[in-house]
Amino acid sequence: MNEAHPRYLWWNGQQVPWEEATVHVTELGWSTVGAVFEGIRAYWNAETGEAYVFRLDEHLERLLRSMRLVRLATRWNSSELSEAILQLLRVNECREDTYIQPIAYRTAGPKTLSGFSEEAGLYITTRPMPSHLLTGKVVRAKVSSWRRISDDVMPPRVKNISNYRNGQLAVMEAVLDGYDQAILLNSEGKVAEAPGACIMLVRAGKLITPDVTQSILESITRDTLLRLAREELGLPVEERAVDRTELYVADEVFLCGTAAEITVVGEIDHYVIGDGKPGAVTRALEQLYHDMVRGIDPRRPEWRTPVGLAPAARASRESD
Repeated sequence: MNEAHPRYLWWNGQQVPWEEATVHVTELGWSTVGAVFEGIRAYWNAETGEAYVFRLDEHLERLLRSMRLVRLATRWNSSELSEAILQLLRVNECREDTYIQPIAYRTAGPKTLSGFSEEAGLYITTRPMPSHLLTGKVVRAKVSSWRRISDDVMPPRVKNISNYRNGQLAVMEAVLDGYDQAILLNSEGKVAEAPGACIMLVRAGKLITPDVTQSILESITRDTLLRLAREELGLPVEERAVDRTELYVADEVFLCGTAAEITVVGEIDHYVIGDGKPGAVTRALEQLYHDMVRGIDPRRPEWRTPVGLAPAARASRESD
């Protein structure tokens, strides 16, 4: 699938050709203020000829929780959405690393600030997203002057599209100031997260990360890495409030998320972190994560949902 867009998307229960999935321009605006989404990855394994969707069930459970929190009715359950995603990946022949994005949005009620209806539409798209795992990618970051939204302002723990304006402002500031990425503090002045990614640091052999009450997304990648660190690498892990200056004196810092994967931060506010390169703990976690998401490491098979591309390819060859 190397076209500018996939052949099909899924929209309100049907696979629809890309060109036919249209709405009137006046649907833009208030209908998307409360929209929620998920970012999900499928990883291609050339050895097996198969793609694996990573922690699909958990992503869809979070999508449904997000919908409930912003008062959108759930017309499809997680099993139905899971099958829709797998069918879409097959029909779009996604034989590469792929990003999957379901978006739920309000479809009824007045197009105004006070308009309210629980009626929801939902569409799912796919697009290529090559992995940068094991490439040695390193970014420079700054602590933003913008603060992360708090739980009494908007719900930071779910993927509400409106939340992302907060991070967008921060990353625009960072880029204009000559950095690659931003780090947001919460309303208490403690470290929260980066735009679209959680943050972890290593100090004296411990893996440390802000806990889920620090105005962060309840990240599935964050949960994955904490479990791998504890259960596979035997690392001590601390989930707690983190001071800004702890970042400056850390041995290693990295960002994590579905899109971010594991992204090393080599410098923050002109403080070089460690030697500015991926550290030993980060490298070990990155290798473990890479091998698991691709099915190279066979452990934790419940985290990987095969798309079914390998059987489809065999059936096609046998019919030729």
